[in-house]
Amino acid sequence: MKTITGINNFKNVFFIGIAGTGMSAIAQYLAGIHINVSGSDRYFKEGEHNDVKDKLIAEGIQCFLQNGEGITADTDLIVVSTAIEDTIAEVQKAKQLNIPILKRSEVLALIAKSKKTIAVGGTSGKSTTSAMLFDILTAGGLQPGIISGAGLISIIKEGKIGNAKVGKGEWLVIEADESDGSIVQYHPEVGLLLNIDKDHQEIAELMDIFGIFKKNTQQLFVVNRSNELAKQLSVNAANDFATGIDEEAGYTSAAFIQKGLTISFNINGTDFNLNTVGKLNMENALAATAVANQLGVDLKTCATALNSYEGIYRRHQILAHKNGVWLIDDYAHNPVKCAKSIEACQPIGDKVIAWFQPHGYGPTRFLRQDFVKEIAAALRPQDEIWMSEIFYAGGTAVKDISANDLVNDIKALGKNAFFVEDRNEFLAAAKPHLTDNCVLLLMGARDPGLEQFGKEVAEQL
Repeated sequence: MKTITGINNFKNVFFIGIAGTGMSAIAQYLAGIHINVSGSDRYFKEGEHNDVKDKLIAEGIQCFLQNGEGITADTDLIVVSTAIEDTIAEVQKAKQLNIPILKRSEVLALIAKSKKTIAVGGTSGKSTTSAMLFDILTAGGLQPGIISGAGLISIIKEGKIGNAKVGKGEWLVIEADESDGSIVQYHPEVGLLLNIDKDHQEIAELMDIFGIFKKNTQQLFVVNRSNELAKQLSVNAANDFATGIDEEAGYTSAAFIQKGLTISFNINGTDFNLNTVGKLNMENALAATAVANQLGVDLKTCATALNSYEGIYRRHQILAHKNGVWLIDDYAHNPVKCAKSIEACQPIGDKVIAWFQPHGYGPTRFLRQDFVKEIAAALRPQDEIWMSEIFYAGGTAVKDISANDLVNDIKALGKNAFFVEDRNEFLAAAKPHLTDNCVLLLMGARDPGLEQFGKEVAEQL
């Protein structure tokens, strides 16, 4: 088996589970640097249309059913996601052929070694901040690349998946994921830490992981001083940013105003106007600006770039405006994200009706009290939270918790909370609650059926 020294060691790379967001991004990037890429996915079915598959094929990537036929003696690397188990036939075939097998994050680490890399870390806001930073660096003439966890609308409009682009310049923007611990594999020139909140792991474990991220960063480490835990990892306050008063932070934002679907604020005295919602996006814009400015992009160029920012897939994405109701789709899936997502929608309408589908029995059990506390605190007296049953992706999970348990906990705090087990029955149940000038917010992650669900709600609204 060959010694792996860099990504250019390989000529024929096969991805098992290529339709996943993280996997498809890396597959497209490799195809973009002229490596022969192919892959399979359990969602690819004979004679069945698959949008991701079509877009991968358009990038020159061969797609196969997940039956092993795509793996041959010429394949010199297999890439697997964390969801792929060793027992599946394709992994077994790769082992029989003695083909090296790497996880998605290990391949991303090899790609990152080949460029000057900006790694965006934190428990929320990574995809949005990465997209904003990509737009700013592009406007600044740096011609960056990006490997993201979500499609950028500006790239999706080109008919692509939108989560990857090979840049002609020396910089590459990547998301550094803490949920699987893979963030510790990267040694970026620039490390950006947005926040640390309880999510997939306990706080102590997260602090250890992000501590290694800090140690591995080669040149510039930038943290959010408004987040108390992130602030503890600061290297130099002058590199950092804060959304409130912080006399030590090099970058601060002020004068936040949200009017409907737009926000305005200033950073170090320069005015910014974005077509997006919520203080969380001011924070993301501030983070991206702090990094870009230290790489030589002036504040006015940062502001001009973000004025044209088009957003990313399933992050406060407007699906419809019908009968006085704004339908908005969001990827929020941890307690803080859900609360901030609800709060960002409150200036848009007189009432917010939020629907949430938790994913995974273990994560829901782990975060139960946090979900209840954060969501309940975000709801105004007129707002409502609805939940459908936990999304189950398979495996050996102990199903000893229900989304209805969270609903009952929130109800006990005097908030408007409702449970409808089957999400397909949600809209019919919620329709009598809809009012003129209200927001219907859909939240959830990991479930590949959520995009179609959003489209169906839009049609039936």
